[in-house]
Amino acid sequence: MTAARTVFIAGAGIAGLTAALALAAKGFRVIIAEKAERLEEAGAGLQLSPNASRILIDLGLRARLEPHAIAPDAVSLMSVRHGGEISRLPFHQTIDTPYWVLHRADLQAALTSAVDDNPAIELRLGTSFEQADAAADGVVIHQRSGASRREDRASALIGADGVWSAVRRRLNPDARPKFSGLIAWRGTADASSLPRELAPPRVQVWMGPETHLVVYPIAGGRQVNMVAVASGTWNEPGWSVPADAAEIANRFAAARWPAPAQAMIGAVETWRKWALFAMPDMARWNEGAIALIGDAAHAMLPFAAQGAGMAIEDAAVLAACLGNSVEDAAAALARYGDLRRARVARVRRLAQRNGQIYHLRGAAALARDLAIAAMGPARLMARQNWIYGWRP
Repeated sequence: MTAARTVFIAGAGIAGLTAALALAAKGFRVIIAEKAERLEEAGAGLQLSPNASRILIDLGLRARLEPHAIAPDAVSLMSVRHGGEISRLPFHQTIDTPYWVLHRADLQAALTSAVDDNPAIELRLGTSFEQADAAADGVVIHQRSGASRREDRASALIGADGVWSAVRRRLNPDARPKFSGLIAWRGTADASSLPRELAPPRVQVWMGPETHLVVYPIAGGRQVNMVAVASGTWNEPGWSVPADAAEIANRFAAARWPAPAQAMIGAVETWRKWALFAMPDMARWNEGAIALIGDAAHAMLPFAAQGAGMAIEDAAVLAACLGNSVEDAAAALARYGDLRRARVARVRRLAQRNGQIYHLRGAAALARDLAIAAMGPARLMARQNWIYGWRP
């Protein structure tokens, strides 16, 4: 297939794999280069709201995902000050737009399996993006695999290589992720090790003074995923650094946190941590035949549960733009950026604001709890419609 119908993707995470499937569905040949020798789970639980799940379903992934996903009935908003639930966001699950929670590894495995089964997609593991040069028919991409080098011609290069993106450095060397001052710890516990009342059937968001905890079932309900967030100065890059359980226990001391939350935290045997970095707003995500998607373009704080969702949306919009303008990839990628920036910026602001609200203390926390309770479940859910109701 000619370069005009070939798209090169750097990075085989959620953004890159979804983009490959969406582009292949538009008739493109796709090459994915991933520097890792094998694809491994990074992170634990993942929330896929309807704006993301409907895209994956449209790509034919329902049968691969549904056996591993759980469709919770609500997100419970829990207050440490109050000692329990103050309100909830009720989900009206439908067959075409489920709200799913699942293990990140299960999503990655489903995407990888679909990519492997698609003859239009070539996945190259152990292959690093090095450089891209403009060409008359698109772009020439230079790669390294071990001691050998190779190059490919493509109509477009898509940087889906995460928050520390090498493609972004080529596009905008001055755009760098910034440490948020927050650290997240993650761990899982066997649901059978918890009393039944502590193995939640839904997502729980516990809001505490300068800390919060997110809890939900994964792996078909056999495990409970927990993510604890607090401020700190440790800021080494990476997604899976071993963490000391005593550090978590000290941050979420019994005097401040209710017994149910303490029990869930105590049930985790192995914790891992990562420093939360976010990208500042960039004026553009594209230059000529090169564009960024997912965390490479807009890594954000995870407090709207939309990091994966925005990457999946990016993939769908990108494929639609390229599919509608095969002969002018640069114009298609500019159109993609124009369509995505405002929505992603709004979600980014929501995530940052949520983090501030979660961590209130004292009188401000009391006012928060009273306001959330007064708003009620229906109004709380209606405030999410602009996210969940989006369609490409």
